[in-house]
Amino acid sequence: MAKDDTIENRVYLFESLASSYISAASELLSSEDEAVRARAKRVLAELAYVSCVVSDTGHLTAEQVRERVLGTPEADDKNAQGKKRK
Repeated sequence: MAKDDTIENRVYLFESLASSYISAASELLSSEDEAVRARAKRVLAELAYVSCVVSDTGHLTAEQVRERVLGTPEADDKNAQGKKRK
């Protein structure tokens, strides 16, 4: 489970990112087209994910965080290797 300060960081980061996105994409979020609204909501979900990853990986380099957010195979390989070593 995440520490309280990490949870606060997640909330503040998501609030900032989501606020900017909502300002820019308000028409998409209120579209009458369900598919357009679904894509806009998917972006909000991705912003929430990124907020969690960034808040939970303060010990990693920026490149490692980027790999983790993108879900690149390199990040998965490094994570698997790290777990095997412990």
